[in-house]
Amino acid sequence: MEAGVAIGAGWLAGSIALVGFGVDSLIESTSGAILLWRLASPAHGESREQFALRLVAVSFFLLAAYVCFEAIKSLLAAEPPKASVPGIVLAAVSLIVMPLLARAKRRVAANLSSQALKADSHQTDICAYLSAILLGGLVLNALFGWWWADPVAALIMVPIIAREGLEAWQGEECH
Repeated sequence: MEAGVAIGAGWLAGSIALVGFGVDSLIESTSGAILLWRLASPAHGESREQFALRLVAVSFFLLAAYVCFEAIKSLLAAEPPKASVPGIVLAAVSLIVMPLLARAKRRVAANLSSQALKADSHQTDICAYLSAILLGGLVLNALFGWWWADPVAALIMVPIIAREGLEAWQGEECH
Protein backbone atom coordinates (compact mmCIF):
# COMPACT_ATOMS: atom_id res chain seq x y z
CA MET A 1 0.00 0.00 0.00
CA GLU A 2 2.87 2.36 0.87
CA ALA A 3 4.45 1.81 -2.55
CA GLY A 4 1.20 2.43 -4.41
CA VAL A 5 0.42 5.64 -2.54
CA ALA A 6 3.97 6.95 -2.91
CA ILE A 7 4.28 6.14 -6.61
CA GLY A 8 0.81 7.52 -7.41
CA ALA A 9 1.21 10.68 -5.35
CA GLY A 10 4.74 11.17 -6.67
CA TRP A 11 3.64 10.82 -10.26
CA LEU A 12 0.78 13.27 -9.77
CA ALA A 13 3.02 15.82 -8.05
CA GLY A 14 6.03 15.28 -10.32
CA SER A 15 8.14 14.34 -7.27
CA ILE A 16 11.10 12.11 -8.12
CA ALA A 17 11.87 11.67 -4.41
CA LEU A 18 8.35 10.37 -3.75
CA VAL A 19 8.37 8.06 -6.78
CA GLY A 20 11.82 6.75 -5.78
CA PHE A 21 10.62 6.15 -2.23
CA GLY A 22 7.63 4.23 -3.58
CA VAL A 23 9.66 2.05 -5.90
CA ASP A 24 12.15 1.38 -3.09
CA SER A 25 9.22 0.31 -0.93
CA LEU A 26 8.02 -2.01 -3.69
CA ILE A 27 11.49 -3.57 -3.95
CA GLU A 28 11.62 -4.00 -0.17
CA SER A 29 8.23 -5.74 -0.25
CA THR A 30 9.52 -8.02 -2.99
CA SER A 31 12.58 -8.74 -0.87
CA GLY A 32 10.31 -9.67 2.04
CA ALA A 33 8.27 -11.95 -0.21
CA ILE A 34 11.50 -13.57 -1.39
CA LEU A 35 12.47 -14.13 2.24
CA LEU A 36 9.13 -15.86 2.88
CA TRP A 37 9.49 -17.89 -0.32
CA ARG A 38 12.96 -18.97 0.75
CA LEU A 39 11.80 -19.96 4.24
CA ALA A 40 8.74 -21.81 2.94
CA SER A 41 10.70 -23.77 0.35
CA PRO A 42 13.90 -25.24 1.82
CA ALA A 43 14.66 -27.40 -1.25
CA HIS A 44 17.43 -25.74 -3.27
CA GLY A 45 17.20 -22.90 -0.74
CA GLU A 46 20.73 -21.56 -1.11
CA SER A 47 20.69 -21.39 -4.92
CA ARG A 48 17.21 -19.86 -4.89
CA GLU A 49 18.26 -17.33 -2.28
CA GLN A 50 21.33 -16.28 -4.28
CA PHE A 51 19.27 -15.88 -7.46
CA ALA A 52 16.58 -13.96 -5.61
CA LEU A 53 19.11 -11.66 -3.94
CA ARG A 54 20.71 -10.91 -7.32
CA LEU A 55 17.31 -9.94 -8.74
CA VAL A 56 16.68 -7.65 -5.78
CA ALA A 57 20.17 -6.15 -6.15
CA VAL A 58 19.65 -5.39 -9.84
CA SER A 59 16.31 -3.77 -8.97
CA PHE A 60 18.01 -1.47 -6.46
CA PHE A 61 20.80 -0.58 -8.93
CA LEU A 62 18.27 0.28 -11.62
CA LEU A 63 16.27 2.35 -9.16
CA ALA A 64 19.37 4.26 -8.03
CA ALA A 65 20.30 5.01 -11.66
CA TYR A 66 16.74 6.11 -12.50
CA VAL A 67 16.39 8.36 -9.45
CA CYS A 68 19.82 9.90 -10.05
CA PHE A 69 19.06 10.61 -13.72
CA GLU A 70 15.60 12.04 -13.06
CA ALA A 71 16.79 14.17 -10.11
CA ILE A 72 19.65 15.69 -12.11
CA LYS A 73 17.34 16.27 -15.07
CA SER A 74 14.82 17.95 -12.77
CA LEU A 75 17.49 20.19 -11.26
CA LEU A 76 18.95 21.19 -14.62
CA ALA A 77 15.53 21.90 -16.14
CA ALA A 78 14.31 23.61 -12.94
CA GLU A 79 11.17 21.45 -12.95
CA PRO A 80 9.23 22.28 -9.79
CA PRO A 81 7.13 19.47 -8.34
CA LYS A 82 3.72 20.26 -6.90
CA ALA A 83 3.22 20.08 -3.15
CA SER A 84 1.99 16.63 -2.13
CA VAL A 85 -0.07 16.44 1.04
CA PRO A 86 -0.58 12.67 0.63
CA GLY A 87 3.19 12.30 0.23
CA ILE A 88 3.86 14.34 3.36
CA VAL A 89 1.34 12.31 5.37
CA LEU A 90 2.74 9.04 4.04
CA ALA A 91 6.33 10.03 4.85
CA ALA A 92 5.37 11.18 8.35
CA VAL A 93 3.43 7.98 9.09
CA SER A 94 6.28 5.88 7.70
CA LEU A 95 8.77 7.78 9.84
CA ILE A 96 6.74 6.84 12.93
CA VAL A 97 5.78 3.27 12.00
CA MET A 98 9.01 1.94 10.48
CA PRO A 99 11.22 2.20 13.60
CA LEU A 100 8.49 0.46 15.62
CA LEU A 101 8.19 -2.28 13.00
CA ALA A 102 11.98 -2.71 12.86
CA ARG A 103 12.12 -3.10 16.64
CA ALA A 104 9.32 -5.70 16.55
CA LYS A 105 11.09 -7.62 13.78
CA ARG A 106 14.31 -7.69 15.84
CA ARG A 107 12.39 -9.12 18.85
CA VAL A 108 10.85 -11.85 16.70
CA ALA A 109 14.21 -12.53 15.03
CA ALA A 110 15.82 -12.98 18.46
CA ASN A 111 13.05 -15.33 19.58
CA LEU A 112 13.38 -17.40 16.38
CA SER A 113 17.17 -17.04 16.14
CA SER A 114 16.63 -15.87 12.56
CA GLN A 115 19.49 -13.97 10.94
CA ALA A 116 17.39 -13.44 7.82
CA LEU A 117 14.63 -11.71 9.79
CA LYS A 118 17.22 -9.67 11.67
CA ALA A 119 18.67 -8.52 8.34
CA ASP A 120 15.15 -7.67 7.17
CA SER A 121 14.71 -5.48 10.26
CA HIS A 122 17.70 -3.43 9.11
CA GLN A 123 15.92 -2.95 5.78
CA THR A 124 13.01 -1.48 7.72
CA ASP A 125 15.41 0.90 9.49
CA ILE A 126 16.63 2.10 6.09
CA CYS A 127 13.02 2.78 5.10
CA ALA A 128 12.76 5.07 8.13
CA TYR A 129 15.87 6.99 7.01
CA LEU A 130 14.44 7.36 3.52
CA SER A 131 11.15 8.55 5.05
CA ALA A 132 12.98 11.31 6.93
CA ILE A 133 14.82 12.43 3.80
CA LEU A 134 11.61 12.35 1.77
CA LEU A 135 9.66 14.25 4.42
CA GLY A 136 12.31 16.97 4.49
CA GLY A 137 12.21 17.45 0.73
CA LEU A 138 8.42 17.43 0.52
CA VAL A 139 7.94 19.83 3.44
CA LEU A 140 10.56 22.30 2.20
CA ASN A 141 8.86 22.34 -1.21
CA ALA A 142 5.34 22.67 0.22
CA LEU A 143 6.06 25.30 2.88
CA PHE A 144 8.75 27.44 1.27
CA GLY A 145 8.41 26.69 -2.42
CA TRP A 146 11.95 25.32 -2.51
CA TRP A 147 11.30 23.20 -5.61
CA TRP A 148 14.90 22.01 -5.67
CA ALA A 149 14.50 20.30 -2.26
CA ASP A 150 12.67 17.37 -3.89
CA PRO A 151 15.36 16.42 -6.42
CA VAL A 152 18.07 17.08 -3.83
CA ALA A 153 16.27 14.72 -1.43
CA ALA A 154 16.14 12.18 -4.25
CA LEU A 155 19.89 12.54 -4.82
CA ILE A 156 20.52 12.01 -1.10
CA MET A 157 18.55 8.75 -1.39
CA VAL A 158 20.66 7.45 -4.30
CA PRO A 159 23.70 6.23 -2.30
CA ILE A 160 21.43 4.60 0.27
CA ILE A 161 19.50 2.76 -2.46
CA ALA A 162 22.73 1.78 -4.24
CA ARG A 163 24.15 0.45 -0.95
CA GLU A 164 21.04 -1.70 -0.53
CA GLY A 165 21.73 -3.11 -3.98
CA LEU A 166 25.37 -3.78 -3.18
CA GLU A 167 24.48 -5.57 0.04
CA ALA A 168 21.91 -7.70 -1.76
CA TRP A 169 24.45 -8.50 -4.50
CA GLN A 170 26.95 -9.59 -1.85
CA GLY A 171 24.31 -11.81 -0.29
CA GLU A 172 23.70 -9.74 2.82
CA GLU A 173 19.91 -9.87 2.42
CA CYS A 174 19.35 -6.17 1.94
CA HIS A 175 20.29 -4.73 5.28
